[in-house]
Amino acid sequence: MSSKRRRLVNYLVIGLITIVFLWFFFKSVNWADTWKYIKQVKPYLMVFTLFLVPLHLVTRSIRWKYLLRPVKGNLKIFNAIEANTLGFTINFIFPGRLGEVVRPVFLARKEKLSAGYLIGTIVVERTFDMFAMCFLLGTFLMARPVYGSFYEARPEALPPLYFWGKVGLGLSVLLFILISLVYSLKGKASRVIYSFSRIFPERIRWRVQSFGLEFIEGLKFFQSWSRLFGYFGLSLVVWLGICFFYWVFLLAYEVRIPFFLTIPYVFLTGVGASIPTPGMAGGFDYFSKLGLTTLYSLEANLAVGLTIVVHAIQLIVTCALGYAIIFKNQLSLFQLRQLGKGSKS
Repeated sequence: MSSKRRRLVNYLVIGLITIVFLWFFFKSVNWADTWKYIKQVKPYLMVFTLFLVPLHLVTRSIRWKYLLRPVKGNLKIFNAIEANTLGFTINFIFPGRLGEVVRPVFLARKEKLSAGYLIGTIVVERTFDMFAMCFLLGTFLMARPVYGSFYEARPEALPPLYFWGKVGLGLSVLLFILISLVYSLKGKASRVIYSFSRIFPERIRWRVQSFGLEFIEGLKFFQSWSRLFGYFGLSLVVWLGICFFYWVFLLAYEVRIPFFLTIPYVFLTGVGASIPTPGMAGGFDYFSKLGLTTLYSLEANLAVGLTIVVHAIQLIVTCALGYAIIFKNQLSLFQLRQLGKGSKS
């Protein structure tokens, strides 16, 4: 299959996935009730929420600077923030998560570093993101006896949540073991990756090898176990900051829940956002509605309204910042898109 045809098939599949998720999201919506709920917001808390949208861009940049300290101790934090903002802007606008490539390439050009080397740090970042969220979800759900009187999930939601809590905790432990093993055997890890990749079909084997080798390159930035654990601690800060954003947003609509109850909701929205649709459309919306209705027993139309608003403000604020950075650096959106495509080929 030619690359052009393969790209067309990918776009068709992504489009179909987006439509299916949006259909389930908008199914049986009463727009009059939804609009009524959207208008019932506390303005001062909504303004605060808008200022919190870029929080994860800042915490991610601090974590990135920490990872790159051994090779670029004087890395400018603002350059990292710009790179992260542009990456998320590209992810919002185009399918295929091209922003994950744009981020390291842009920063590499700004800081005169190797783009290929920095791409490995993005693989490490995503792995630790999954590690941190699985750890938070698993710990949260396994500790339910401590806060059981505060938990308001529907009874039918509890069994699958317990199951996924155990899976999350187990996966976080497995990831930690794998990360530790690869870190301890960095010299031999590439041979392990090549051997492991043989179990996959030949057409995707190179992707497994590429991901594994980039991850190994990224791990080389950790020069001690203390730095490895420090990076994990900063990953927890990133995701607790994201939880804080959603907690304040829910308070703006008078959905009062303890802060720690946002963890399973953020986990679900993270699952939806990981589906490579443009602007997180469909996947994020469906899983957000699912979380709001099952975890907090919100009425379906209220859940739809809150999801539309929180999705819109993240997209608008991030893209506005992204366009400002594009203008400042005398770039264009499509130049950045080609930057991502060229680096992926």
